[in-house]
This record gives sequence, structure tokens and C-alpha cells, in this order.
Amino acid sequence: MYSVDTSFFMDWQARYYPLDVFVSLNTRIGQLIRAGDFRAVELVKEEINAVGTPDLRTWAGGHKNLFVPLVPDVQLEAAAIEARYPDLLDVKSPYQSADAYVIAFAKLQAGVVISQETSVHEKRNPGKNHYIPDVCRDLGVPCINLLGLMRKENWKF
Repeated sequence: MYSVDTSFFMDWQARYYPLDVFVSLNTRIGQLIRAGDFRAVELVKEEINAVGTPDLRTWAGGHKNLFVPLVPDVQLEAAAIEARYPDLLDVKSPYQSADAYVIAFAKLQAGVVISQETSVHEKRNPGKNHYIPDVCRDLGVPCINLLGLMRKENWKF
């Protein structure tokens, strides 16, 4: 099971792999969604609605079964992650950050986080001490990016 971060959707559709060009990628991700293996917490949808392109918002709105509610177990685990890694939160953001919830959902499901974020050690001037890959590494939760997903699923194009 994959727990998907907003950055994945932004890079996939809005930046690098638009749906009108990468049709088969959209089809394969759709298959994962239908199989129940590709999920995002509801806060990811809120972030997409806040910062996503119109096309991404439309696509997300058409995939309601992609998004899972914030059940109490996920909320408690996310609160523990936020307490341990307070700079994971973006205090300047006008909406609730999904990062801890994405990680919490993956951890509770023994899943894999998919995020396009990079580790603090890969950044020139990091704005904080922890990003999704850093927290996942610390907690023992596997974390991959879009290319990692393609490799893990053995997709060839």
C-alpha cells in the first residue's frame, strides 16, 4: 500500500508528467487506486485544492476513493510524529500540513510513502531540519519518489 504526498501529485501532473502526454502512467496509477493500493489522506486533497492546478483539482475530484478519512489511529500517530518532529509543520502555511498524516497512514498500514520531497541533506539551504524522507528514515517507514514507484511496480515505458 502506498501513502501519497501532495508533492507527488504536483510533480506528476503539474510539472513533469502531464496527463495528456503520459496517458499510460495515468492508467497505471488508476489501476493502483482501483486495487486499493494507492491512497492519500484527506488533508492531501485539501492541499491539492489549495495549491494544485485546475486540471489536478479536477482529476483529484474524480478519484474520490483515492482519499481516506483521518481515522483516530492516524490522527494519534500523526500527533506523535508532529510532537517528535515539530519542524515538519510549515507554520506559515494557511492550511493544515498533511506530511505527518501521510507518514502516519503508511506506518499504520505497513505501507510505503511516496513523496517528491528530498532529504534535508540533499538541500543547499534547507528551511527546516526534517522533511518527509528524513522522518520516514528515522521511523523505519519506506519512502520513495515517482521514479521509485515506477521501479517498484516494474513499469516500463
